[in-house]
Amino acid sequence: MASPENMQDPNQTSQHQFHIADYIVFGSTIVISIGIGIFYAVMGRRKSNTSEYLVGGRSMHVIPTAISLLVSFESSIMMLGTPAENYVFGMQYIWYMVGICVSQLLSVMVIVPMFHPLKITSAYEYLEMRFQSKTVRLMGTTLGIITYTWYMGIVLFGPAVALEAVTGYPLWNSIVVIAGVSVIYTAIGGLKAVIWTDVFQALVMFSGIFSILIKGTIDVGGPKKVWDIASAGGRMNFFNFDPDPSVRHTFWNLFLGSVIRGFGLGFNQSTVQRISSTKTVGQAKRMLLIVAPTFLITLVLASYEGIVAYSYFQVKGCDPLASKQIANPNQLVPFIVMEIFGKLPGMPGLFLASLFSASLSTLSSGLSSVAALTWSDILHPRLGDISEVKATIIIKVTVVLYGCVACGISFLVAQIGGTLTQIAGTLLSTFAGPLTGVFFLGCFFPRANAKGSLIGGFISLVMCVWISMGMNFSPAVKKTPGLPPASTENCFSPIYNVTGNYSTMETWYETSTHSYLMTTASSIEAIAPEPKGIEVIYTLSYQWLSAVGIIGTIIVGLIASVFTGMNRPGDVDPRYLISMSETLLIFLPGPMKRWLSSIGPQYMDEKYKSKFTDPSKLRLDPMNMEVQVVPVTDKVGNANGERHGNNGTTVTLTHITNEEDDLDDQVTDNSRLMATNK
Repeated sequence: MASPENMQDPNQTSQHQFHIADYIVFGSTIVISIGIGIFYAVMGRRKSNTSEYLVGGRSMHVIPTAISLLVSFESSIMMLGTPAENYVFGMQYIWYMVGICVSQLLSVMVIVPMFHPLKITSAYEYLEMRFQSKTVRLMGTTLGIITYTWYMGIVLFGPAVALEAVTGYPLWNSIVVIAGVSVIYTAIGGLKAVIWTDVFQALVMFSGIFSILIKGTIDVGGPKKVWDIASAGGRMNFFNFDPDPSVRHTFWNLFLGSVIRGFGLGFNQSTVQRISSTKTVGQAKRMLLIVAPTFLITLVLASYEGIVAYSYFQVKGCDPLASKQIANPNQLVPFIVMEIFGKLPGMPGLFLASLFSASLSTLSSGLSSVAALTWSDILHPRLGDISEVKATIIIKVTVVLYGCVACGISFLVAQIGGTLTQIAGTLLSTFAGPLTGVFFLGCFFPRANAKGSLIGGFISLVMCVWISMGMNFSPAVKKTPGLPPASTENCFSPIYNVTGNYSTMETWYETSTHSYLMTTASSIEAIAPEPKGIEVIYTLSYQWLSAVGIIGTIIVGLIASVFTGMNRPGDVDPRYLISMSETLLIFLPGPMKRWLSSIGPQYMDEKYKSKFTDPSKLRLDPMNMEVQVVPVTDKVGNANGERHGNNGTTVTLTHITNEEDDLDDQVTDNSRLMATNK
């Protein structure tokens, strides 16, 4: 039994108070973020147009754009959820990170070469081009907006609930501050403000991460001791090759599931927006080549935070989850920050700044993306040609409205328990899986038609929502036991009025798809009714949900295309297709590649390109006066080769040829039409 001076009262949270220095550090981050937005609003006032506002004039540099894309996906979910995941379940989650890295490399080979030359603002504009259907585009836009707004709600909720529980900082205040600041600099500064603010916030975010890792490791006794304690506690469980698809995390569902889901992120509006903001295909590729390993390294650091936290509380002898000092694993990181930095003024403020920076970066990217989608896919087609000034104002208003919607969703998310990684994974996969499947149909399956994509996407969406609901509410879903918590021998137990011995204590945490049980005894199988019949589907690991949505869309979409009249060679512009044999299947023997991709080459033959490159069908980029060739059947653009701008400028056409990858006028087929001011 520990001595009284070592006992920890779980109700003693009054010591976790912020110093004035903490508020100064935090406030400085907020002021600088808004200042960047004001700077770009002032600098860009003479170039107020939608292209400048939404895609940075298609002239952003590689490194800041890469950092922006990196932090767009590394929000509070990474700062809070990843350490919590590894604290409770161990390091096997690292395979998810490796899979995401691989998927980014696939995007370099497959997605960038197709999307960048299209010069699109909305990712779902591609769907209209490929399927010749505004309905398919609208379906994609709707699912994309739903996915993003839910994601923003999760991002807002994470730091708010953690800080409220650990520091007493009100939930409403956190949500309003994060949303308000993000809305301000996104609305006034556009994509350039978002990207450069992301760069600043990335520096703040990494400062917070490294501070926790360094101080926590020192307090434990060094990296070797951290590793030894974590190994003894079962946290270094890297390998689990169980083929059972109902097991929450295995090598198979973490790695393969993340490769599939991560590859789908390449069709994400935020990704496409940044691909389109770079000057050339080569720059876009380099951007993703920077993001892939950096993303892996960052998530590994966040995972190590969870291991450091476990080792720290094991040495201290009082696990905050088991002793109920915190009620949710997402509160773990703020709790350990106040533990190790509570007496160092300014350091808790640095963590608060890094946590808010992580949320701000993701939220601002989301707001910019949904604003671009709403304007390009919904409002602009209905409002027609209006002045660039009015269009920019409308987009700014949509940023504000979506910020309010995200605030409302964050309170709905509060009703879902569990680690943020699982909450986000489940909710996003439900909508993003079917949507990614529609993109896969368009890119890889030339025979798929518009009706097939609509039917496949809708049925797959219904199926994913149904499975997700079953995962949440079916009594047949297994309770997944967490690893034994850290020691509790030095914890004060008000129930027994002695030092807490929690050897028989069991704590349940509900997650969005599976519950998990923490117990200081060895991991045990939780009791649950044996699934019967259709209930077996509900026991599927949430990591497979995205793959189910993608595969379901493809299978149903192809079958529906067969019965509604498949495409024939010449029906689809080859620029909108990707050859599997030349991208994803390059490792297979030649004969097998030709057999598997036999449906592709006949659709992608060069002889069909001329059918879709009639010089009389053009689309004008209002920013750089660049004319892009548009398929005859796209039903967009003018019927002649001349267009007058709002200021009366006449645009004429000049044919150019260029084979350099890194010139501003680079194109993949070495030929396009340019417009010049006359």
